[in-house]
Amino acid sequence: MTNSNYPQADLKNASGQIAIIKTNHGDLKVKLFNELAPRTVKNFVELANDGYYDGVIFHRIIPDFMIQGGDPTGTGMGGESIYGSKFEDEFSNQVFNIRGALSMANAGPNTNGSQFFIVQNENIPYTKDVLVNGGWPEEIAELYAGGGTPHLDGRHTVFGHLYDEASYKVLDEIANVPTGFQDKPVDDVVIESIELVDDKDGDFIDKSDLKKN
Repeated sequence: MTNSNYPQADLKNASGQIAIIKTNHGDLKVKLFNELAPRTVKNFVELANDGYYDGVIFHRIIPDFMIQGGDPTGTGMGGESIYGSKFEDEFSNQVFNIRGALSMANAGPNTNGSQFFIVQNENIPYTKDVLVNGGWPEEIAELYAGGGTPHLDGRHTVFGHLYDEASYKVLDEIANVPTGFQDKPVDDVVIESIELVDDKDGDFIDKSDLKKN
């Protein structure tokens, strides 16, 4: 368990699985928040294990905002959950849409399906004091200094966060690809596969390590 009330402030010690989103631009390693968003993580994990996301593109990319994918139709209009219908939001006062957050895309309250986004914004128009005065915890306001989208808190379920610096480089590279109509990349940015592994004691473990145990 994390030593902080906020796992994004101490990812190495936060409990949860690691998802490796393998793209044609590199890997995005994400710590999942199994305990804080259990139904959302279950949905993502089961879809990933079933290969639902394999070959799916990031269909909407807006630099200084986010990258969005998870729709097998590639239009932003499709995607289904494991629950057979849209499912409810899982908001927590412990996780936020800080830069690097993995969140569910939706069309309003309780309309989650398969689509998700990763927050890429590096700059927000609010100071730490403004956020604290607005009700954000001081520790989170400090993290928001590195970027994020606080206006999405309480609107989109946060269920994971980028795990390492290499993943942020991939995120920024993807966020800056040329885009065209409706913010769709000119050249497809593809999720090749998603691998789920354990993370024991804050140390990333790949499948070859797991086989030794």
